[in-house]
Amino acid sequence: MDSRKEMKAHPTAVIHEATRIGKDVVVGAYAVIEDGVEIGDGCLIREHAVIRSGTILGTGCVVDSHVVLGGLPQDLGFSPATPSGVRVGNHVTFREGVTINRASREGAFTEIGDHCFLMANSHMGHDCRLGSRVILANGVLLAGHVSVGSFTFIGGNAGVHQFIRIGESAMVGGMGRVSEDMPPYCLMAERNELKGLNLIGLQRRGFDRETIKELKKLFHLIFDVPGRPRILAEGALKDGVAQSEQGRQFLEFIAAESKKLVMRPEREPR
Repeated sequence: MDSRKEMKAHPTAVIHEATRIGKDVVVGAYAVIEDGVEIGDGCLIREHAVIRSGTILGTGCVVDSHVVLGGLPQDLGFSPATPSGVRVGNHVTFREGVTINRASREGAFTEIGDHCFLMANSHMGHDCRLGSRVILANGVLLAGHVSVGSFTFIGGNAGVHQFIRIGESAMVGGMGRVSEDMPPYCLMAERNELKGLNLIGLQRRGFDRETIKELKKLFHLIFDVPGRPRILAEGALKDGVAQSEQGRQFLEFIAAESKKLVMRPEREPR
């Protein structure tokens, strides 16, 4: 993968010789691409973008102006000599001012799946992972080691604490503050306030009525009674309550070991 002759680069762009370039790549004025970067076919790198060493872009990605991919982890104990990077899937869009930090561990990657859309001035800290078709609205802040499931939407200026898990097809409201694990298929707002299922998102994904009905049942089974959600989810899994794949994923997410508590609707002591 090195098609420099087919690349359209502005004369002011700085592109290291050790960069691997795919076909039909366009690089705008004053963009900087460091050594060890890989850029897939059909990518568009706009003016003043910076792509640092260890970054890998899939095909058809758009990197808008003043984006920085592969910046150093914001970790006081990190050594810049540590070899790590950022790995991006296909058809990912980074709008103006997005920043993505590379991983903090040797040989590791901060990862972004296919067809994600990161809006202006959003930030991903080191060692984060996004599934496919995730949308981060303007100003979203993900601290280090955050995991976000596929088809999830995080609203503008929301902040997510380090080591948080957010399940797939979830929706975080704008200005939301997330410091507890958020189950898949759910909706939250304010600070860790679980509001219910993300019904519009589930319908848009084409889930049938029976699956949505079962998710509603499981949501109430876990959250409408006293007790620890993880213990209740473990019991439901053992009893085989969930029939659909989505139902099992919902319970497995809640039952899994984690550094954080599981988000729930009420704020009673746990």
